[in-house]
Amino acid sequence: MTTTQEATLKLTTTPDTVHRPAAHYIYLEKIGPFMTNAPQAWQELHKLLPEIAQHETITGYFSLYCAEREIYRAGISVAAKPANVPDGLAYEELSGGKYGRFILTGSYSQLGEATGRAFKIVEEIQLPRRADYNIENYVNDPRTTPEDELITEILFPLA
Repeated sequence: MTTTQEATLKLTTTPDTVHRPAAHYIYLEKIGPFMTNAPQAWQELHKLLPEIAQHETITGYFSLYCAEREIYRAGISVAAKPANVPDGLAYEELSGGKYGRFILTGSYSQLGEATGRAFKIVEEIQLPRRADYNIENYVNDPRTTPEDELITEILFPLA
């Protein structure tokens, strides 16, 4: 994997191929500009996490998004299909699949720039994509990980 340093942006510039497993996904959806909707979606979801954690085992945090339609889903994966989903949230069973992965190491504040750069690379190399949501997978916990060591996988669905 090649890494570039552009104003401290630590982003791999060659995607590797990974397989995401199926997942039970509880999410909050926002439609509109990501710059305002993504932070709002996460703030609202975080308020509901204690209620979800009383009944479900949380196994991961990731967002699904469709840039063309401005759909952003802040969500969590849980160990099994939930019996109840809190008001304001939705549930979907994701089938998993093959993705092209870029890795950002650093602050979540760099995600906009990193994702924009990844989209340009995908276009330049003509990565064969399938019609599905992109994913930002948050690998480590921002409550216990220094900001400059946060790892985010930026995933593009592959054909």
